[in-house]
Amino acid sequence: MIRIRSNLSVFSIALLRIRHNAITVNHCDIVHKPLMNASFNAFNSSNYYTFFAPPKFSFSVRFFSAESSSDDDYNEDDGDDDHDKNSSQLHLRDDGFVKDVKTILDIIHKPGSGPYEIKQKLEDCNVKASSELVVEVLSRVRNDWEAAFTFFLWAGKQPGYDHSVREYHSMISVLGKMRRFDTAWALVEEMRRGKTGESIVTPQTLLIMIRKYCAVHDVGRAINTFYAFKRFNFQVGLYEFQGLLSALCRYKNVQDAEHLLFCNKNVFPLDTKSFNIILNGWCNLIVSARNAERIWEEMSKRRIQHDVVSYASIISCYSKSSKLYRVLQLFEQMKKRNITPDRKVYNAVIFSLAKNRMVKEAVNLIIKMEDNNVTPDAITYNSLIKPLCKARKIDEAKEIFNVMLERGISPSIRTFHAFFRILRVKEEVFELLDKMKELGCNPTIETYIMLIRKFCRWRQLDEVKRIWNAMREDGIGHDRSSYIVLIHGLFLNCKVEEAYKYYIEMQEKGFLPEPKTESMLQAWLSGRQVTDSQATDLEHNQLEHGGLKKSVKPIQSKFDREKDFLREPETRSVSREGGFSFWEK
Repeated sequence: MIRIRSNLSVFSIALLRIRHNAITVNHCDIVHKPLMNASFNAFNSSNYYTFFAPPKFSFSVRFFSAESSSDDDYNEDDGDDDHDKNSSQLHLRDDGFVKDVKTILDIIHKPGSGPYEIKQKLEDCNVKASSELVVEVLSRVRNDWEAAFTFFLWAGKQPGYDHSVREYHSMISVLGKMRRFDTAWALVEEMRRGKTGESIVTPQTLLIMIRKYCAVHDVGRAINTFYAFKRFNFQVGLYEFQGLLSALCRYKNVQDAEHLLFCNKNVFPLDTKSFNIILNGWCNLIVSARNAERIWEEMSKRRIQHDVVSYASIISCYSKSSKLYRVLQLFEQMKKRNITPDRKVYNAVIFSLAKNRMVKEAVNLIIKMEDNNVTPDAITYNSLIKPLCKARKIDEAKEIFNVMLERGISPSIRTFHAFFRILRVKEEVFELLDKMKELGCNPTIETYIMLIRKFCRWRQLDEVKRIWNAMREDGIGHDRSSYIVLIHGLFLNCKVEEAYKYYIEMQEKGFLPEPKTESMLQAWLSGRQVTDSQATDLEHNQLEHGGLKKSVKPIQSKFDREKDFLREPETRSVSREGGFSFWEK
């Protein structure tokens, strides 16, 4: 790539190319509302992994037209990694460890194996439990809480091994993710008693519980868990309170976090960090420029100093909202206030420039960034690659990618996702997928969900099954989101029977169905039941009039026999309770 240094500053060029629009900041008074428990919605944290690749890499696949994407353009915040999530590199471990992990996973993943069968087979295997083994297995079966918990209990009874805090946290995180909070609290109490009589509960233990409650938007129980710090004889200070605010905002409970901040201002004094947590929630999680401006003005009103984190948040918000003028205006304002931009600020500005097709200016800013001793990272280059891919400038995106590798910067999974979205032929998809694995960048569950959705849209259902099976082979369990995407894809491809089979499998694993999915399949079931009833009436009429000499009863499949009770819509009505449907007797 040719380095371009313009005689004019990046911002002079940019300001000449956009129309000056004055932005009026509407300040709204803080409205105090009682905390409310929102409806339960699973929040899928994204995970990103990096790898070190050789200096040269060029895509051998052919690129055609691009597809639209709903993915977040800039923000690549880390997920809630309470335990390892597919981040382990088994090829770096010894062969014995790899073999033990494979043995355990084969037992757990064997079709038709319930907790009892898994327990019996674990008792008969010759695997020795260890801390690394437990954490590794739990990270790979985290979407099947019953299998994970069965393995966890088995490991805890093995001679010469006791669960440490790390293993407890991994299991509690799995249980919390699957909304098994009572079981998770039972483990917390077990940690509190300890085998030696001393508690091994840490503040991080309670913070995991707080995060999991926040993930399902149960704000009330998250706050109650925060109050439990005192019950466990932990100090409760500003740091712990900010941890609660951060957990609430991470899962988009920003309004509740803001309410807590102002209601507790006499207990926990307002400071820049607390405001930054709320500001980042509105800017990067909700992406509401109006609320971000309101909090920004509130900080000024209360004479709370804006720091580099504050600027990074609001510049990122304007960048995502396609308000380039405000991005550049705030960036210049930082200079006037002698606030040195950090990497996050530069990344947001670079993304905004690239998004507005000012690639040369974005490249110049990377050079200036390095001149100011701020090292670019994968997100910096992703901020260029993703807008280029969306604009179908594939050659330029590939050039940026090669420069990235030449400089020894490890691409993240988001880098490959940008290229996956523009592929239009299945051979290209699998070629790039193999290249990822070859370079050590393992696909995540988000990668597979994206590909399942893509192949369903292409009506290539054989490839959908191939991807679905590849997830398990790569040690990635099927979670709620992957089931929902698969079910919807099959339904839209008129594979309703198969979609219903996965719907039942999803419920058996304890995943709550999405209301849209449930209503869609219930409507299909009702229609099928009406059709069956009409066919029965027709056969009866034919018998009465001698039109049908011999009645042949169709052979039901095993699946139909098991679900035969669903074929009586006229005599049964449905009631809904707690998000589930029940037949009224």
